[in-house]
Amino acid sequence: MYGKESTDAVRFGAFSVELQDNGVALVTFSRPPVNALSLKTYEDIREFAEFVSGNDRVKVIVLTAPDDARAWCGGADLREFEGMTAARRKERYEFINECLPQFHRIDRPMIAAIRSAAIGVGVMLAGMCDLRVASNDARIACPEVDYGLIGGSAGLLASLRMPEAKVREMVYTGRAFTAKELESTGFFNYVVPRSAVLPLALDLADTIAGKSLPALKARKLASLMFEGPEWMDAYLTAQEASSALVENPESNAAVRAALGKEPEA
Repeated sequence: MYGKESTDAVRFGAFSVELQDNGVALVTFSRPPVNALSLKTYEDIREFAEFVSGNDRVKVIVLTAPDDARAWCGGADLREFEGMTAARRKERYEFINECLPQFHRIDRPMIAAIRSAAIGVGVMLAGMCDLRVASNDARIACPEVDYGLIGGSAGLLASLRMPEAKVREMVYTGRAFTAKELESTGFFNYVVPRSAVLPLALDLADTIAGKSLPALKARKLASLMFEGPEWMDAYLTAQEASSALVENPESNAAVRAALGKEPEA
């Protein structure tokens, strides 16, 4: 049940891990102000994935954010995009591609407990989890088009059988939807009041943690095989296209505007 006593704690940069005595790892992502992903944060993700792979005490993972966080994951850190060149964008992607797939391939069930916004790559992180519990008003958005870029979430969402019409609406308009608005797509296991999100996620985790670890690992690997590799091919194609777009003046102007900076002369 919710509230199992923690028996161990460790931190990987922005990610704190409380390993409870029932085998549930409660992972809290905290990088104020909006839980944006910097290159350093991707490194933290890789280190966490390596920690799990070598620790059979972990049976299931719940990924959350602090109670007062403005976002569960606010997307990429736009401060790293100012003045971005195509070459630097490709280098960034190369590093990301060394880290993010390791999170996706974690061989334990993962539950996303989403009480606030999941934006851009935050949608990908949620999609890489096995189960998703979200608050009614949690905002979900793929806003890359607003910065003259494209993101990589569409292929993953398609592999999860999210309705293609809704995926295209999200990536073409860039607008934010509430989890309640997306409930019918099947992306979320549960959409509940905010106060119920973490208790429900932890109760699900407690149930899963009671199962055989070898069976959980085997089931996770089989589920990844079911998803197939096509979404990653689409993600890499999107990266190439986005790298080509990043030097567009409109893209740079949109990033500066989002950061509250004046347009360059």
